[in-house]
Amino acid sequence: MSRIFIPLFYVLLFTLPATFANGQAALPSTPLAEQAVDLQERRCMVCHGCYDAPCQLKLEASAGLERGASKAKVYDGTRLVSAELTRLFDDGLTEEQWRKKGFYPVLDQKHPKKGTMYRMLDLKKANPLPPSGPIAQDFDFALNRDQQCPKPDEFDKFAKKYPLWGMPYGLPGLDSQEHNLMTRWLDEGAPAPQPAPLSPAMQDQIARWESFLNGSSNKEKLMSRYLYEHLFLAGLYLEEADKPVWFRLVRSHTKPGRNIGLISTRRPFDDPRANEFYYRLQRMPLSILDKRHMLYRFDQDRMDWYRSLFLAPDYEVAKLPGYDPDTVINPFKRFRTIPIQSRYEFLLKEAQFSIMNFIKGPVCRGQIALSVIDDHFWVMFVNPGSAHPEMDAEFLSNESENLILPTVSTGTPVDLFRWRRFAKAEQRYAAAKAEYIGQEMDREDRTLDMDDLWQGDGINANASLTVFRHFDTASVVKGMVGQTPKTAWVINYPLLERIHYLLVAGFDVYGGATHQLESRLYMDFLRMEGEYNFLMFLPAADRPKIRDHWYRGARDSVKEHYFSTSEAFQRDTDIVFKTDDPKTELLQRMRKKIHGAEAKTYDYRVDASPAMITAFEKLENNVGAHNSFMPHVSFLNVIGSSRDEVYTIIRNAGHSNISQPFGEQERRLPEEDSLTVVRGFLGAYPNVFMQINESELANFVKNVASLKKPGDRTAIIDRYVVHRNAPWFWRLSDKFHKMYQERDGMAAGIFDYNRYYSQ
Repeated sequence: MSRIFIPLFYVLLFTLPATFANGQAALPSTPLAEQAVDLQERRCMVCHGCYDAPCQLKLEASAGLERGASKAKVYDGTRLVSAELTRLFDDGLTEEQWRKKGFYPVLDQKHPKKGTMYRMLDLKKANPLPPSGPIAQDFDFALNRDQQCPKPDEFDKFAKKYPLWGMPYGLPGLDSQEHNLMTRWLDEGAPAPQPAPLSPAMQDQIARWESFLNGSSNKEKLMSRYLYEHLFLAGLYLEEADKPVWFRLVRSHTKPGRNIGLISTRRPFDDPRANEFYYRLQRMPLSILDKRHMLYRFDQDRMDWYRSLFLAPDYEVAKLPGYDPDTVINPFKRFRTIPIQSRYEFLLKEAQFSIMNFIKGPVCRGQIALSVIDDHFWVMFVNPGSAHPEMDAEFLSNESENLILPTVSTGTPVDLFRWRRFAKAEQRYAAAKAEYIGQEMDREDRTLDMDDLWQGDGINANASLTVFRHFDTASVVKGMVGQTPKTAWVINYPLLERIHYLLVAGFDVYGGATHQLESRLYMDFLRMEGEYNFLMFLPAADRPKIRDHWYRGARDSVKEHYFSTSEAFQRDTDIVFKTDDPKTELLQRMRKKIHGAEAKTYDYRVDASPAMITAFEKLENNVGAHNSFMPHVSFLNVIGSSRDEVYTIIRNAGHSNISQPFGEQERRLPEEDSLTVVRGFLGAYPNVFMQINESELANFVKNVASLKKPGDRTAIIDRYVVHRNAPWFWRLSDKFHKMYQERDGMAAGIFDYNRYYSQ
């Protein structure tokens, strides 16, 4: 289903200038258009939003509907060469350009009722799902299913073969009022509601930002390049009267004050191939999809902070770095003149955003990519105010050649022949780091203590994070959420920077299998480095056994790559431990010390009744194979006489180790599976909705504990889960989106139902 259709003229206005509306009045919106767009967000975008939207029909913006659909897949783990880029807003701006790339229309402007979108709605109306019982077996809900994607001249054949496959696919159809609204909207040409014109004050904000980002000095230009390469995915927002207006940071052929002449490259650090270009704020006319939503505030305080961080320090940029292959592959070389402290504080102040870029970036599905992280772990950061050896600019400068990262070169399997170069360089860096830390600690006659961990300066809740993996997607939130995890990371500047350039700036979702494998293999090194940094805060005698528990069954070469017998690894910490479980003790002590680490926002104890708290605690504490039969992400609506609240139940899968990209099932340890319960919504891809009366919660917990085999889930599913064909499915979906908006405000977005449970 679609969002909106607008003539080409307005598409260009949308996709070009942030400075449009300089006194020009926008066309008035019609109530029909506004209602239809709101409805399509809640009924269509829940499946047609991310890169894996069926048939590439992305409906978060009007340009996606005009672009139409394609039979080509973005995600294809078997392709050997890089695919053609089809990024909305980047790789085509006109209908003609998209047609040349193989996209075909889903609307028929001359005969609306003949359009694919219109006919999909009618097909569903004529053949609704049964309101109860199992859904027809011919439905395929697998992410890698063969998609039909019928063109207009193929629709009759499609409808005859798959009469139940109208839109929304595998979900209840629209009610009569909603159906009439959408078809009337299509009959009128699917007009788009126009964005409110930008006020003079907002235009002034944009002008000030674009002036700031396009300074003439080398120092200003290098700062802006650094900002762009880290903010290119951000949902930038400027506020006026407490209402956000959304933008993105782009490169343009044209100066501020003129329409944006977009420069689109495969990666943000690629050569713009222009003697002169400018950083611009491009207004984004889209609906907010939770999976891709990474908000980042732009205001005067932020600009002043950038000045103090990047421009006030006394350093010179004699020459700007170029865009040759050896330079772009290495950010430590490219930005070596910017003080390390400035770069680290920039990444650290919004650490959730920094990590979120790799969690919520362009990867809408990634079992292989995400199998590199545990299902639940906590993240802390090296204190930027401590004299940590790796904050030494000279050390990083000397090691810059060893900090190169794998990136797409030819886009073919030939790239894999370079892997040994990257692996050897990283190994040299690991050895140099261990030796240097030992030397510096000897020189300063000190060891690590808890003050070497950033505590948020008493105000910043980004100082600790929790990452949850949901098999092929993931989430990251502020604070230390859930029970004490098996592993934890401590991240410093060089690690945080490499994570960004490996998995965000340098990752190509359209790349071939070689590129994705290289990225996965290198991320193993980065994970181990974060775990190594954490182990250094534990007693030296305990480190090997904790490491061995994390890497049960892994090759010795894997365990010793970072966790070596080097002098640094054997050096003890200054932290005094009082228990025989130092890992848990340290994490719980830091949970009390770090600002915001207790994460009250997600603590179900805040608003749950005593009986509910008892039930949830039982659910969390009962680790075992029975939890392996639970979905990855469940939204649980608990209802009582005076209660109507939502909690999320997250399954954390146990593994013997996660040091290999393939054969994950062979390393699964279901007996170590656990559940985490959080208050509110956590996860962009819910697997199930459940509704339970408060009085039934204790029985629900007993039912979960009794699960012994896959068939046992039926009792729980039939009793608590809202099936795909439940007549009240959309009513509950609307309720959840409303509650999410009320709870999380501008951080909330539309959920994606592509992973919703099928019977």
